[in-house]
Amino acid sequence: MTYQSPAKLNLFLHIISQRKDGYHNLQTIFQLLDYGDELNFNIRNDGQINRTDGNENIPLDNDLIIQSAKKLQKLASSNYGVDIGIIKKIPSGGGLGGGSSNAATTLIVLNKLWGLKLSKKELLNIGKELGADVPVFIDGRTSWAEGVGEILSPLKLPEYYYLVVSIKKQNSTAEIFSHKALTMSPLQRKMSDFSLVSKPHNDCLDAAIDLESEIKDALAYLDSTKSHINQARMTGTGSCVFVAFENESDALIAKEELPSKWFSFIAKAINKSPLYNWDVAKW
Repeated sequence: MTYQSPAKLNLFLHIISQRKDGYHNLQTIFQLLDYGDELNFNIRNDGQINRTDGNENIPLDNDLIIQSAKKLQKLASSNYGVDIGIIKKIPSGGGLGGGSSNAATTLIVLNKLWGLKLSKKELLNIGKELGADVPVFIDGRTSWAEGVGEILSPLKLPEYYYLVVSIKKQNSTAEIFSHKALTMSPLQRKMSDFSLVSKPHNDCLDAAIDLESEIKDALAYLDSTKSHINQARMTGTGSCVFVAFENESDALIAKEELPSKWFSFIAKAINKSPLYNWDVAKW
């Protein structure tokens, strides 16, 4: 059985404060995309949890897919196991939420295939233990987010076409949040304040550029493209950047002219994940 694991963009990212537990309180908008990884699940009856394909560069114990499966297995009364393979399309370490999305998809799928019948609220609580971005993928809706990213308010946003560019380099989230160039936006805003903002800011941008100056070049390229909407932005802690278009044809033209040293893809904004109703879904 093959399930989708969608990517996300942060349409802006404001860091409000640092918490005692080391995490940061933030405000952001998570925009889901119709582009992502594919996870394949084959149920076993011997209790073994195996990764059969993909993510070879990630140690097994650090793989959020495996961690998610093991957390759920502790709640199962049966001897079910699973073989999991992944076709990886989302660039790793780029701020697109690939690992978190994979974790959420694993929780949703195994909850169904193992017959655990956990509620969405119960899965959200498990997801929070795995990562701050996991809950939005479990909830399955484009959302305004606060707290560490787990306090979610669904939004319905325009279904723009996004040109997303990876400079093929990864940023360390921990390094970004401890960087001297990290900016803060301590004034908390209301969701309505951002409904029509054309130049939202990412507080992680200066720190990310200091670590990977090529991010600035990629932003400049996207800002130079024709017919795009608003300014180019960085998602999450980077290093992927993006810009929006009303028409897919304009996005395709901009992609064709992209420097060959970078990887890119075009994705359409979606307001609900294909897994929103916990169904089997392929684009």
